[in-house]
Amino acid sequence: MLDYGLLAPAMFAGLILFLLIGFPVAFSLASLGLFFGFLAIEAHYFGVEFMQALPARVFGIMSNELLLAIPFFTLMGVVLERSGLAEDLMEGFGQLFGSMPGGLAQAVIFVGAILGAITGTVAASVIAIGMISIPIMMKYGYDMKIGTGVIAASGTITQVIPPSLVLIVLAFQLGVPVGDMYLGAIGPSILQVLLFSAFILLVSIFQPQRVPALPPEARSLRGRALWSKLAWGMVPSLVLIFLVLGTIFLGIASPTEAGAMGSMGAILLALAHRRFNWRMLRESAGGTMRITTMVIFILIGATVFSLVFQGVNGGKWIEHLLSHIPGGRLGFLIFINVFIFFIAFFLDFFEIVFIIVPLLIPTAHALGIDLIWLGVLLCVNMQTAFMHPPFGFALFYLRGIAPPEIKSRDIYLGSIPWIILQLILVALIITFPAIVDYWIADTAKLNDAGVEQQLNDIQMPSIAPLDLDP
Repeated sequence: MLDYGLLAPAMFAGLILFLLIGFPVAFSLASLGLFFGFLAIEAHYFGVEFMQALPARVFGIMSNELLLAIPFFTLMGVVLERSGLAEDLMEGFGQLFGSMPGGLAQAVIFVGAILGAITGTVAASVIAIGMISIPIMMKYGYDMKIGTGVIAASGTITQVIPPSLVLIVLAFQLGVPVGDMYLGAIGPSILQVLLFSAFILLVSIFQPQRVPALPPEARSLRGRALWSKLAWGMVPSLVLIFLVLGTIFLGIASPTEAGAMGSMGAILLALAHRRFNWRMLRESAGGTMRITTMVIFILIGATVFSLVFQGVNGGKWIEHLLSHIPGGRLGFLIFINVFIFFIAFFLDFFEIVFIIVPLLIPTAHALGIDLIWLGVLLCVNMQTAFMHPPFGFALFYLRGIAPPEIKSRDIYLGSIPWIILQLILVALIITFPAIVDYWIADTAKLNDAGVEQQLNDIQMPSIAPLDLDP
């Protein structure tokens, strides 16, 4: 394993040390990359000219049109959080399901899935759903371990349901089409919602006192009024889903163009609900700027680190390390999923995508693993990063909006069953790859051997020699 030198494992160890210290990830990556780059030049791993590739790589990031989708989808999510759509959806579904035990929790799950399909951001979903449903759950005697858990978990569905930001970044890192990543995520998204709903159904059957039905006085909407409320929430949602996902799947728009249309649709929706004002737009733009800047800085730092890491044979070192895991393909998948699950206690999903995922690509190629399938699998795994006690961001968002009566202990304990459900989904995808592959268009995927074979099969027309005699 040390045949490739000591600088690659030293870089990896240095990165872990910096992360444990708590130094910002973007600057940790960049500083380690530059420091070891100078060491590598002195140790004759490569020449000074090797580092000349760095400006071009940074410029490639800044000029990449796919990454423009990130600020558009972020802006759409932040505006929708303030637009009133979540309130309409929660009120409609809450009234529809409220007559049965667990009905409010089921409403939270389905509203979380709908918001996930039009926002792409966990923060917007968790905050919007939590602010509406927590007071109702507390008022009517919900066990808040179940209540806070279902709210946080329903928000993290956003990570898997297109147009998830994680899927966009994963597609960029893996070098695969975003549209195919979105198609591959449809099956896991549906299965995730069904698993969550089944769990609440079991709780309502065996422990109905933890998820009581809403009393008749809380269900004021009936008949035409109820269906009007549902339509007022669902019709704009379906229009936005088509603007974002429908246009991508039909090939009408790129992810960036779909994100721009979604942002405009969110602003129009806020206007329709009389929620739009310049202060809201300014705050939404500020939040979008902070998230986008964070992503770009991490990506630039990761580019510096990965360039030097590859230059000191880091890719070969990682491939050698992972290819010797017992169990072959299955052993590799189990190892990386366990590794990512535990590293998610310390890193958020952007950092995992930019640092860890590129190191897995050579081994995945060597083992014949489809990168689209692998990307969706890792996305499902990484959603647990939002639910991990004590650093899960979904739990932080929930703690920020929950009243003092709800203890942090209840929030953390309430997340555990949902983490288990998410890990069950990871196991199902590994066991049944068709959960992802079924939704991807059955198009020919060319590899080097396939291209060579097709070139060999081409029948070239015979050309008679020219008669040059007069």
